[in-house]
Amino acid sequence: MSNQVNPIPEGFRTITPHMVVRNAGEAMEFYKKAFGAEEVCRMNGPDGKSVMHAELKIGDSMLMLCDEWPQEPYCKSPQSLNGTSVTISLYVEDVDALYQRALDAGATTVMPPMDAFWGDRYGKVSDPYGHQWGLATHKQDLTPEEIGKGAEEFFASMGSCGQP
Repeated sequence: MSNQVNPIPEGFRTITPHMVVRNAGEAMEFYKKAFGAEEVCRMNGPDGKSVMHAELKIGDSMLMLCDEWPQEPYCKSPQSLNGTSVTISLYVEDVDALYQRALDAGATTVMPPMDAFWGDRYGKVSDPYGHQWGLATHKQDLTPEEIGKGAEEFFASMGSCGQP
């Protein structure tokens, strides 16, 4: 009998975000409320309160997260770092409904949903823990030429402050 193990665990994709969050248990509840996340597993730390490792499923994708460890230089949340350079992107059936759901759960607006030149209806929120989420519904299949023309028009409409 062969005990062949799948090198990519069931339910995971090749790339899986792993976020460091201050108050990860609280953040997990926010993600459930805001994005419909389902808790798959949670391993608490030795204190029984902190989250050493957790997995959530949002749509067909997995998200890993843990509490920050302030004593570790490589395990800090966006709140400790004063920002993030990463946006977690979610494609959904109705971006406007998810955007409102996220706001109702406590997210703040970074960019309200708009019809983007690349064919998506796209908006962006920041969660209460400092992570940014791009929310999108794909509306049009466009050629690279159409996207390029749309980008030119978009950037031409921007004022000197970088705002359309």
